[in-house]
Amino acid sequence: MLKSLTPISSRGLLRRFARNENGNIAVLFSIAVLPILTFVGAAVDYTRVSTARTAMQSALDSATLMVSKDLSSGAIKTSDVNAKAQVYFASLYNNKDVSSINVAATYTAKDSQGKSTISVTGKGSITTEFMKIAGYPKLDFSTASTTTWGGTRMRVAMALDVTGSMGSAGKMPAMQDAAKKLIDTLKGLGTTADDVYVSIIPFAQMVSVGVSNKNAAWLKWDGLGSCSSSNWYYAAYMARFSTKEGCQTNGGTWTSSSGKGSWKGCVTDRDKPADTTNTPPVSSATNYQAVLYLSNGINICPADILPMTSAYSSDNVTKIKDKIDDLVPNGGTNQPIGMAWAWQTLLPGDPLGTPAKDPLYKYNDVIILLSDGLNTINRYDGNGSDVSPEVDSRQRLLCDNIKVKTNGVQEISIYTIQVNTDNDPESAVLKYCADDGKFFPTSTADGIASAFSAIGASLSQLRIAQ
Repeated sequence: MLKSLTPISSRGLLRRFARNENGNIAVLFSIAVLPILTFVGAAVDYTRVSTARTAMQSALDSATLMVSKDLSSGAIKTSDVNAKAQVYFASLYNNKDVSSINVAATYTAKDSQGKSTISVTGKGSITTEFMKIAGYPKLDFSTASTTTWGGTRMRVAMALDVTGSMGSAGKMPAMQDAAKKLIDTLKGLGTTADDVYVSIIPFAQMVSVGVSNKNAAWLKWDGLGSCSSSNWYYAAYMARFSTKEGCQTNGGTWTSSSGKGSWKGCVTDRDKPADTTNTPPVSSATNYQAVLYLSNGINICPADILPMTSAYSSDNVTKIKDKIDDLVPNGGTNQPIGMAWAWQTLLPGDPLGTPAKDPLYKYNDVIILLSDGLNTINRYDGNGSDVSPEVDSRQRLLCDNIKVKTNGVQEISIYTIQVNTDNDPESAVLKYCADDGKFFPTSTADGIASAFSAIGASLSQLRIAQ
């Protein structure tokens, strides 16, 4: 006989359902999957927006500079600024994901400080792939770029190592090619003839200021002569013994010059302590020591320094590039003399006739020094072969003096490049001299191009006021 079933109340069924855990994971996952997908999708969509905005910023920066150059040179009128900015932007920006693009430019005439400004804004939208699930079918973004001219100018001194070791591993042609590309970058930053100036300082153990300066009052002639020696070691490094005292101390024979006619333009380090300063030459103790720079009777003076030259006209750019092409490797490494003369080319007036600075303008002064070796020699120390800590110490002091702040501001920016193809130690002094983030070490000749490209990008930012 079957027992009758006891009815289960609805309240009991609810209690049993609440205690039952079968299938809870699936239920929870189904509840959570939508927000999970939304968060993941949001990251994807925001990445697309970030990429689009970065590309738009780059295009706006370039368009703003080009419009500024056109306007300041008279190629367009103020009424053309907005339309020209849109044309330049359209040729530079090709992100197909972006819709509703809007670009607008405004021009502000010269203010009380003589500054003119062009500001270009850009807006766009990205159609979302995932966030539309959460009710966001598109994401809007915007960015802007502003260029100011007439108020800021730039002067760049490029000290380039032309020592003998630059003739190996393809370093010299790589440096020449990269330096010329930087000149093109600098030319593009100028909107008037006075906006960007460049000097080229080829250096080895010494530098050449050119025979055209032989009657300059800032030259010192008491050390003019040459040294010879029967000792093969000294004969290999006769350029080291460019003074009478240095020659005789090392067993050489000093032959005084009969006059300025045999001088080829070479000068060595100044008397201490003027060798680490930019003190204008006012006395014999601060003048620049002229030397013959002969080794076994052969003149091995580097190419002449090219003083500050406007990088605006095509003719001047060709002149600067020709100077770079004329560089020939020879001699030992004396980075301080390259750095010192780079500094001097930034100094208005003597010794190289740098144009005076207009007090109504701000100037960004820059030194770029490239060297493939470690310091081996200067007027006072080293043998041209082995590393000289004494030369390094003079360079550190020199860089300290360059970086002295005026009213809390460092007026000269320093970039350094070490091309280390010989597995030398990292140059502590080049790293010390460079401003933070402006030391570029490379172990290959190919790395020279990357270093100059990075410097060019950094200098470009100095010409764009965000």
